[in-house]
Amino acid sequence: MTPEDVLQEFRAAGALLEGHFILSSGLHSAVFLQKMRVFMDPVRTERLCATLAHRIRERFGAVDLVVSPAVGAIIPGYETARQLGAKAIFVERENGVFALRRGFTIPEGARLVLVEDIVTTGLSSRECLASLRGHPGLVLGAACLIDRSGGRADLGVPTVALATLDIPNYPPDRLPPELAAIPPVKPGSRHLNT
Repeated sequence: MTPEDVLQEFRAAGALLEGHFILSSGLHSAVFLQKMRVFMDPVRTERLCATLAHRIRERFGAVDLVVSPAVGAIIPGYETARQLGAKAIFVERENGVFALRRGFTIPEGARLVLVEDIVTTGLSSRECLASLRGHPGLVLGAACLIDRSGGRADLGVPTVALATLDIPNYPPDRLPPELAAIPPVKPGSRHLNT
């Protein structure tokens, strides 16, 4: 699957949106990738994650455990782990900080990969990786479906992306006039009140 094939999967799912969006990072963008529109289709998700698993194997070799940040990356993390023949776990926020919960553990010597959905600034990925420090196991690297940072997001580990886009993001106080003229929407899940 080429990067254009990956983007076509998002387009076909109605997941490549244009307008004025507030991203999970707090940055604003004219483009939003509504990945849950992709993940609602098990066949499409399987295609994408099978390709991601193949790239992970090529780059990192055998993987025992896939770790993903909740909520958005749970589905691709699970499906990628299934394709790798690995176990899937996730970290979730506890008092604002990612942590392993629900009895999840990382076995001594486990070879693990972080699997993300979309990387913009890399903040969630770095926070997820930081939460794994102090646990046994070897972090091989990270993988995502789409890196929308143009390759600039530094996760601190080797990273694989199915597609890399360079989509401009803006701080709220530096919006271009054409974006500022459109009322913003915040479609992501970070900072939702639960």
